[in-house]
Amino acid sequence: MSDDAPEGASGPPWPTWPVGFVGTPEDRSAALVLSALQGLTPRRLLERAQQHRTASAVLADIRRGSAGSERDRAFARTLDPASIGAAADACAARIVTWDDPSYPSQLRHIHDPPVLLYVIGADLPDVGSAVAVVGARSCTEIGREVAFGIGRALGVARATVISGAARGIDAAAHLGALDARGGTVAVMGCGVDVPYPRGSRELLERIRDSGTIVSEHAPGTPPFQRNFPARNRIVAGLSAATVVVEGATGSGSMITAEHAMEFGRDVYAVPGPVTSALSSVPLRLIRDGATMIRGPADLIEDLGLAPEAGAGPDLAELSADERRVLDRLAGPTLPDRVAAALGASVPEAVAILMRLELRGLVRNVGGRFESTLRGSAASG
Repeated sequence: MSDDAPEGASGPPWPTWPVGFVGTPEDRSAALVLSALQGLTPRRLLERAQQHRTASAVLADIRRGSAGSERDRAFARTLDPASIGAAADACAARIVTWDDPSYPSQLRHIHDPPVLLYVIGADLPDVGSAVAVVGARSCTEIGREVAFGIGRALGVARATVISGAARGIDAAAHLGALDARGGTVAVMGCGVDVPYPRGSRELLERIRDSGTIVSEHAPGTPPFQRNFPARNRIVAGLSAATVVVEGATGSGSMITAEHAMEFGRDVYAVPGPVTSALSSVPLRLIRDGATMIRGPADLIEDLGLAPEAGAGPDLAELSADERRVLDRLAGPTLPDRVAAALGASVPEAVAILMRLELRGLVRNVGGRFESTLRGSAASG
């Protein structure tokens, strides 16, 4: 338990930043410099904080050469906190420190919490209304669609979607939330002013305008690979629950899920084919006790959120043949197989498939037709 937990309150079973660590203007300036150092992890800094109790004392310790790499010590001696603050101002980032009342309460209960956060856009959500959606960068089209649907359903239900703005599942979840005009938070493994990955520049601009971008790293910090596993603890820590949609062995989505479980948060996983490498993480999580969900409806129900009114397709609008076709599209299917199942000609089957495609219930992938997420809900 932290020795700084209020009397009678239970804190996390690991060290946290001492009360008053960033309590003075001098300490705040020191914390800005600490956020720009790359060789000292939050865990190593926490060890020093338990000894020295204030940010300015920790920084002085580093400058004396008692901690950090030679590069860190050189940076610590030369970095100007005013220039870091000016860089934050230039990108409209607020600085939220451990001693700030607006520091997210849910992050106070994770291991190695960030000493400060740079925040652009809306305020960070309360943990009760935030859900992390993570998964593979090189995802399948079905995975992308499921993540978008989950993000949109959460947005409609007024829950905030937390993710890492990476391509693939992360981006799809953010886009789903934005499509529903819901809240979304991008947690960065670089400075909040660094558009990474490059292909996410437009997405990050949209999140900046209507959501939140947050990082524990000073503005201008490059996207060092070592930052991203640590970033995942913040994704999980900000959220009441974490949803994993696709992920191969060794992926960051597993790290995020493990953090969520360690913090006592709920974990959900979307299953996939046992023959797919991208099913490895979700299936392992389900085997280890995570809750299996088939899509947005399951998640919204399990979280006790209000679903979108009229979200599903209107079955009354479908003809009997259209419903029969949907029922037979368990996977990618050639039109002649559909025709044989219906006892119809191939042109008749194609016509039905095209009508379903126009409704968004079916898609054509390489000449084979398969049900979309909405089509699966209709046929189920």
